[in-house]
Amino acid sequence: MLSASVDSVFVHKMWNDFELSKMVKGGIPFPMLSDAGGNIGTLYGVYNSSAGVENRGRFLIDPDGTIVGYEVLTPPVGRNVLETIRQIQAFQLVRESKGTQATPSGWRPGKDTLKPAPDLVGKVWEVWSVDKAFD
Repeated sequence: MLSASVDSVFVHKMWNDFELSKMVKGGIPFPMLSDAGGNIGTLYGVYNSSAGVENRGRFLIDPDGTIVGYEVLTPPVGRNVLETIRQIQAFQLVRESKGTQATPSGWRPGKDTLKPAPDLVGKVWEVWSVDKAFD
């Protein structure tokens, strides 16, 4: 896991030392990259060259280098780190199962998964409901 922004490594250090470390014990446990020229942001489609800033993007990339999930938000809206972690866990479970399991909306570790099969089509509601996600 890593993060990137157009801010310098010095701004990242100040942000971590004076803000993030007060919210996350020990500060952020992953590297923060400086994308001063917006090159990374441009590749991922989140860099606004006229304003010189990047929208907040979250990209989940599997071990094969494939983007399996992403979310892009404009600066006024924050992200949900717990949801990101849940999605990473779901992608890991599906990958480890070699596609024999699927995680329904709201799935959490330890909760029921779905077994993809042709006879499941049109019957997901019989084996899973939104209520199960919040049990």
